[in-house]
Amino acid sequence: MAFTSFYFLVFVLIVVFVYYVIPKAARWTVLLAASYVFYLISSPKTFVFVLFTTVITFLGGRYIGRKNTEHKKYIEEHGSELTREEKKERKAAVQKKKRKMVALVLILNFGVLAVVKYFRYYIEALGLGIHFDAGFLIPLGISFYTFQSVAYIIDLYRNKFEADSNIFKFALFVSFFPQIIQGPISRYDQLAGQLYKGHAFSYTNLTFGAQLMLWGFFKKLVIADRAGILVNEVFDNHTEYQGFYILLALLFYSIQIYGDFSGGIDIARGVARILGIDMVDNFQRPYFSDSISEFWRRWHITLGNWCRDYIFYPISLSKTFGKAGKKLRKVFGDRLGKLFPVLVAQLATFLTIGIWHGAEFKYIAYGLYNGGLIILGLIFEPFLRKLEKILHIDTTTFSWRLFKICRTFLLVVIGRVLPKAASFGVAISMMKSALVFNPGIFLNDHLVELGLTYEDYALLLVGCAVWFVISLMQENGMKIRESLARQNILFRWAIYISAVVVVLVMGVYGPGYDASTFIYRGF
Repeated sequence: MAFTSFYFLVFVLIVVFVYYVIPKAARWTVLLAASYVFYLISSPKTFVFVLFTTVITFLGGRYIGRKNTEHKKYIEEHGSELTREEKKERKAAVQKKKRKMVALVLILNFGVLAVVKYFRYYIEALGLGIHFDAGFLIPLGISFYTFQSVAYIIDLYRNKFEADSNIFKFALFVSFFPQIIQGPISRYDQLAGQLYKGHAFSYTNLTFGAQLMLWGFFKKLVIADRAGILVNEVFDNHTEYQGFYILLALLFYSIQIYGDFSGGIDIARGVARILGIDMVDNFQRPYFSDSISEFWRRWHITLGNWCRDYIFYPISLSKTFGKAGKKLRKVFGDRLGKLFPVLVAQLATFLTIGIWHGAEFKYIAYGLYNGGLIILGLIFEPFLRKLEKILHIDTTTFSWRLFKICRTFLLVVIGRVLPKAASFGVAISMMKSALVFNPGIFLNDHLVELGLTYEDYALLLVGCAVWFVISLMQENGMKIRESLARQNILFRWAIYISAVVVVLVMGVYGPGYDASTFIYRGF
């Protein structure tokens, strides 16, 4: 059931109505039933995978939670009788048991993810003559709910909260329907309590949630899907295009993927907000970033935070890499020696981000491209600072920040060719083709040969301008929805109705066009 379908809107209306008419204590059951119905409609053949992840993570969590409770109780009762060494030994023994359970749950969760998402690709890549049907089943949202479940089990090991004691409630946390398709990757301590609590109806939540959904539909249907027409034409026929055609397609793809992914997240968060649930934001205007590292702090924030907490910090703060860094200081100097754990952590983080997107080498290359740029920035930072002083660059000026934003955006756009192209080889070929100078694209009617009319280009330009202005206001601290709520009722409803009309009239959908598929649905 696609977010952009009429049936989804009807489904949401039914869920909201039932949710608010039954007693508060039972409202979480409506969300669980709705989530399972949604999944069974959207991906019935892979429903068993969600159940498997739910059960093994819940049981593993119960075991770890029990060990946490037993250890705490024992220390409270016998702590005064134990020496410091005895306490450390007992804690180490408990930690060892918990680590074994964490390892088991992680192996099972990531094992399922690896088999269903990556196994087919690597078996075929080995050239063993084994081929799988193209319809090989990949569970809907498996990367999202797997990472969310793994975060739960690791946080339990770290004793951040109590283990969930109700498997049905935990099942809701894993499968909450607005986020199952493309996130965000929520944390248990942020989301679970909101899901289990019955929320009272709020007109503010209704209006804010509906506005967020409408904004998501605008970005998805009016901007992203229209830009996608040109993108698909060039990438699907890449051997026929050179020079500016390739660069234009990359620019449009950067617009498409941002509108598509952030639009889907807005719809998901809007539905949750109507139900009184505040899901974390996944984007903070990433194209205003002045460095690649800042871009990844603003883009797909929940994946970045997941990698930070469960990959980057454990590696960069580990004793093993710390000792290795100390040894390397004798060879490469103090600065690079100190940086070594951070550089390794960055590399591991972006390898994970690349592999998270897919098994093909193009995704690994995409991770290495972004991680490599950040690593190079860290290594050469002192030289860049010296260069700024030599050139007498005032780094506090708007012009310098604008330059860095444009530079970062260009690097992001170039990197987009890797995940979008059919393969790594095709990506390299397209980048070579992009170097061809062909000013003829601006002559005659070459632009309309790419699948878009001049009216489409105008709509895209206006749509992106609206998007940019709103993003700029948000970047400067303005809260759009709160500001709109303070306006006269006639003005507010004029805005609402106009937005609905724009989406209905200018959205890209209809016979022969599939607006249902979100790009990140495939991840």
